[in-house]
Amino acid sequence: MIVDEVSENKEIAQQYKELLRISYQRLSNNDKKLIRLAFDTSVNAHKNQRRKSGEAYIFHPIGVAKIVADEIGLDATSIAAALLHDVLEDTEYGITEIEELFGSTVTKIVIGLTKISNLKKDKYDSLQAENFRKMLLTLNDDIRVIIIKIADRLHNMKTLNSLPKHKREKIASETLFIYAPLAHRIGLYNIKSELEDLGLKHTDLRKYNQIKNKIEKSQEKQGAYIKKFSSMIRKTLDKEKFKYSINGRSKSIYSIFNKMENQSISFEDVYDKFAIRIVYSSNRENEKFIAWKIYSIITDHFIPNPTRLRDWITAPKSTGYEALHITVSGPENQWVEVQIRSERMHEIAEKGYAAHHKYKIKNKNDIGIEDWLDRLKELLKDNSVNAVDFVNDFKLSLYSEEIYVFTPNGDLLSIPKGSTALDFAFNIHTEIGIKTRGVRINQKLVPLSKVLESGDQVEIITSEAAKPNANWLDYVITSRARSKIKSCLNEEKKKIGEEGKEILRRKLKHLKIKLNEKIIDLMIKFFKTNTSLELYYQVGVGTIDSKKIRDFSSNYNSRIISFFKKRLKYDSSYRTKEIKENNYDKLVFGKDQQSLGYKIASCCNPIAGDSVFGFITINEGIKVHKKECANAISMQSKFAYRIINARWINTTNDIFTASLKITGIDNIGLVNELTKVISNNMNVNIFKINFDAEDGVFKGTVGVRVRNKTILNKIVNNLKKMKGIEKVTRE
Repeated sequence: MIVDEVSENKEIAQQYKELLRISYQRLSNNDKKLIRLAFDTSVNAHKNQRRKSGEAYIFHPIGVAKIVADEIGLDATSIAAALLHDVLEDTEYGITEIEELFGSTVTKIVIGLTKISNLKKDKYDSLQAENFRKMLLTLNDDIRVIIIKIADRLHNMKTLNSLPKHKREKIASETLFIYAPLAHRIGLYNIKSELEDLGLKHTDLRKYNQIKNKIEKSQEKQGAYIKKFSSMIRKTLDKEKFKYSINGRSKSIYSIFNKMENQSISFEDVYDKFAIRIVYSSNRENEKFIAWKIYSIITDHFIPNPTRLRDWITAPKSTGYEALHITVSGPENQWVEVQIRSERMHEIAEKGYAAHHKYKIKNKNDIGIEDWLDRLKELLKDNSVNAVDFVNDFKLSLYSEEIYVFTPNGDLLSIPKGSTALDFAFNIHTEIGIKTRGVRINQKLVPLSKVLESGDQVEIITSEAAKPNANWLDYVITSRARSKIKSCLNEEKKKIGEEGKEILRRKLKHLKIKLNEKIIDLMIKFFKTNTSLELYYQVGVGTIDSKKIRDFSSNYNSRIISFFKKRLKYDSSYRTKEIKENNYDKLVFGKDQQSLGYKIASCCNPIAGDSVFGFITINEGIKVHKKECANAISMQSKFAYRIINARWINTTNDIFTASLKITGIDNIGLVNELTKVISNNMNVNIFKINFDAEDGVFKGTVGVRVRNKTILNKIVNNLKKMKGIEKVTRE
């Protein structure tokens, strides 16, 4: 590759000047000197390195630093660390050298970023899950480590095109699964949207482009609507002498895609594709008064939807987000969301962490992200939860909406929507949660599983004798509560297991059998427990009693070995038979297009013609999923090394099952007409049918057997044309 070094060096210098120009923070002379030193060091360190695209490597750290400086708005220390984030990992520079040049703070952040990049690839059930937990442990070093890592991921997502398709899909899936929710939770809403849109672009380009094109086509109409809305309230706002701006904000491509998928609706049916944002000037004392004054003016002109009022000024989100959101019936009777924010609130919404600290004062409502980070650190210290469970539990708390409840003393606390009384107990303190005996909501005794609503007053009744049981896991939704309950149950289980191990040792000794590793393995198989701890626990609680241990003993010398040999032989022959039966010639796997045994995944039921991939399971061989399966992103992110490419090549001789959900207006003879459309016109077999009607509206499920996706799509289109049918979707 021929490189024009003169032009490249000019571009590098230009990028550096732009970095200083776009910085959100005011840079002092010392700040500029620090950034210049970091820039020169990074240029020198990466001078002989190039990215996969062929461009000089230095453009990557500069790109990350620009995101940190402008889009996130961090300080000079963070900008310097961003410029240096790959120096320790990829070059000859050492920790001592960096510390001598930049001091301990910058070095600590760079070391944290290097730790993330060098995470050991151990053979965990999920490499990404364990790596994610290790990454979050760097929060103990400095929150800026995670924020710069998110910026690093954003720049990588912007420059993914030079990588092969399978790598792009893996990185994009991981981004959607972990980094976008994390950015959301820290309050980096713009970054979150960018990551999600880029994630969709590299996992489903066709749908990304479809939505993007439709948004662009509707922008002119959207602009005219905002202008019409604004003109109806400007006169009143001006009369009050407010300093304000009115703008539109389009919903992100990914959020529109999500709504279309989750609600099975078209782009045109997504009614809140954009919001109107009113940003006003105010001192801190009058912010709330002016927000409600503007609310009053808007609702004088337009009818509000009372169920869609969100007051995040009185009770800010735990990310620090503040605003007043209302939905009103605007011009042309169209529902439109209006966001009312002060300039300070707007900066916090745009920049998150950086702006929050710029404006921070000692105010009980100014909660920011510190409480969340403290609780996250506490959760990370608990090593009893396996990595996959940790990530799944953690993700529950990332995107959750919030409600607000009161303590008996009148303090207002925010907790995730859907939280139960028991979640609330653990939210106050771990010890209170563990010792919970009962709960009163609004002075009434209620079950621990009672789901809380905004405005509830919650009182926790504790007892020293109380302790968690396995049922408690069904009563909670928050990762904090689940983690603590699991930890307590594991400790109790270990204690009983230790006692069970001694009981087992004594009973086997009496039967002339020595407890060793070989015997433990045989007993685990004989009693069908997953681990030695489970075996000891069952002995400890008496599930495995003396009689069952004698049964094992009597089989041990004469029959136990042959029993397992037969079992293994049977399993092998069963699997071989299954592969032969399922070895169709229409689905091939991998680059070599091999015909392998597989099963159809029940979660998405792919049929011939669907875009699919294979997932190598532990016990059931290859399972085939649709690429748009609800579990696809999770599997791509957590188990990418178990994904295998798959595609259909022939569907001539096979029949597949699919379920259609149908809703509409109930008419006499509709079911009969519907079955005729499917069976007679399409020559398709119906194997199940179920309909329920209530108050003139029906819902039903029809199971059909078809040869391929083309026929199924034809059925769906024909059904949609029927009078009275409102919606037809595939389950």
